[in-house]
Amino acid sequence: MIEFRNLRKEFVVKGQRKVVIDNLNVCLPTDISVALLGRNGAGKSTLLQMLSGAMAPTSGQILSTGTISWPVGFAGSFHPDLTGYQNTKFIARVYGVETEELARFVEDFSELGRSFYLPFGTYSSGMRSRLSFGVSMGIPFDTYLVDEVTSVGDASFKQKSQALFQERMKTSGAFMVSHSMPQVRAMCDVGVVLEHGRAIFYEDVEEAIAHHLENMTHR
Repeated sequence: MIEFRNLRKEFVVKGQRKVVIDNLNVCLPTDISVALLGRNGAGKSTLLQMLSGAMAPTSGQILSTGTISWPVGFAGSFHPDLTGYQNTKFIARVYGVETEELARFVEDFSELGRSFYLPFGTYSSGMRSRLSFGVSMGIPFDTYLVDEVTSVGDASFKQKSQALFQERMKTSGAFMVSHSMPQVRAMCDVGVVLEHGRAIFYEDVEEAIAHHLENMTHR
């Protein structure tokens, strides 16, 4: 179960107060996939960061009875001087999973080859995303946070990433940010549309998509 209780997030930009999330109240089971929809700047990534614990709300709470991943594809927690292999082992120890087992999985999935044993600071953005996605999928979470990560790489890697993600969704849930409505339809059960600080929940993902597309045509 994940519950948003009176959740509010606001920023002060150039002396102006901007409310991104305003009094969100909803309770969701951890075994469903939620589409987060909205215009650029509506607060989708902000909500993901609050779910992960990387950002604190202005007020209110996020309560969870299960484990929640960091945003899949986010590479900010990797140390640039450590190799991909060393970073993977470090994260395995943090989350209490078997280090060599995770390292083997990530090395095989990421297709980084010898670069897996080079410093993370030498990686391109695509290589960083491959490593981060592999580490995220290699650790079992009840809820995964996904921000367009399966768009990384060539067509073959995209297909492999989506297949692995769908396999994880058989036993887990997710909060997904995606600009691809076919991907949302294929992977999400319900939807939340973020608009002017309000978060509107839809039990039918098609209704959420329709609301979002209407917003986009009147932007």
